[in-house]
Amino acid sequence: MSLRFYDTSARQVREFAPLREGCASLYLCGATVQAPPHIGHIRSGVNFDILRRWLTHLGYDVTFCRNVTDIDDKIIVTASEEGVPWWQVSERNQRAFTWAYETLGCLPPTVEPRATGHVPEMIELMQRLIDDGHAYAAEDGSGDVYFDVRSYPPYGELSNQRLDQVQEAADSDPDRDKRDPRDFALWKGAKPGEPSWDTPWGRGRPGWHLECSAMATKYLGPSFDIHGGGLDLVFPHHENEQAQSRAAGDGFTQYWLHNGMLKVGGEKMSKSVGNSLLIPKLIEKVRPVELRYYLAQAHYRSTIDYSDEALQEAAAAYQRVEGFLTRAVEVLGEVTPAQQVPGDFEAALNDDLGVSQALAVVHGHVREGNSALASDSNDKAAQYASELRTMLDVLGLDPLSEKWSGGGDQGLSEVVDALVSVALEQRQAARARKDYAAADAIRDQLTEAGVVVEDTPQGPRWDLRRG
Repeated sequence: MSLRFYDTSARQVREFAPLREGCASLYLCGATVQAPPHIGHIRSGVNFDILRRWLTHLGYDVTFCRNVTDIDDKIIVTASEEGVPWWQVSERNQRAFTWAYETLGCLPPTVEPRATGHVPEMIELMQRLIDDGHAYAAEDGSGDVYFDVRSYPPYGELSNQRLDQVQEAADSDPDRDKRDPRDFALWKGAKPGEPSWDTPWGRGRPGWHLECSAMATKYLGPSFDIHGGGLDLVFPHHENEQAQSRAAGDGFTQYWLHNGMLKVGGEKMSKSVGNSLLIPKLIEKVRPVELRYYLAQAHYRSTIDYSDEALQEAAAAYQRVEGFLTRAVEVLGEVTPAQQVPGDFEAALNDDLGVSQALAVVHGHVREGNSALASDSNDKAAQYASELRTMLDVLGLDPLSEKWSGGGDQGLSEVVDALVSVALEQRQAARARKDYAAADAIRDQLTEAGVVVEDTPQGPRWDLRRG
């Protein structure tokens, strides 16, 4: 099966045909850094990280641009409430987002531009739009610049709306001089105490939609392959991005991909309803790799309704995968990843990035691999383990990878292993002399310390307690 994606604009699944053979360009709307990230934000990062990994596995040379919106109304409000400069809020939360992406195993983007570093590109885009009759500077001297939605007849095609259905744009002061209430702000004239930059139309700051168009086309070109983001961005943000870019003469993106929302108790996650789940708190409940598994397991376009029970179930599922590979290494020695993934795994990901179906293939390999180990069919077990590592690498979930194997604490791991091995030898000696009370006491002490002991045909093995 060829690679296919559900394109929001076309409202159907389309075969992926990149603009440049062998290359794939991907833009993802990243963080608006007015607050630290919750798992709703990071779900998007994980979903598009898997897309990026899959494109790379298929042999594409991927350019991945993920922006940072570091100036915004909400950032200014937060800074005012805290009594600190706006850039301090942006920098603090940008670091929190970077940490969260890295903690959950997202590969760094090829480029991660900040909005405030691209004002010249925004001014150039606004000038093109004004020259072509698609934008205008307000005549009240405010410094505002607006996009004229009536000048662009296809406006509304991404979100499947007619212009007469579109409500008033909410991204500008209603008292300013707009020709049509639906026109949206490209540039917001300066207000006292707010950050501002010089333009030919007066000092001010960029509108949210303008930022992404300018950054996407700077790094990926006037036409690029894929634009991604959350489903809640389809309107107005992505609709406005597409309108202003295509009105200026750019082809812009060829495919729109949108991930579904993450809810709590049926409500969208947000600070205002008090149900945000921040990454540092969640990784106290499960390991980062288990949280990644939880966020990745559902189809990227589906809605996830968070619960602690579902999180723990996902952690347990990942531990079964991890357990097989751990046992395989103990029995077989080093397990080298295979060159290719199984055909049904490839078909699942080629069909609109069907991770849930791909994970069914993963767990099938775990079951067959465990059976092979139990029957001493080591060649079969090695094949399952090898293919499993390759599949998990595509998903960013390989427990034997440097990221998740604890390679950075190798010295400490070796010390812990040596100490636990001594305790297990004492336990085995107690069992050999039939002092079962002493053997049980050693096991209980290890359990209290967070070490889980499992008796296997190959002898006792241990692991750290999860969750």
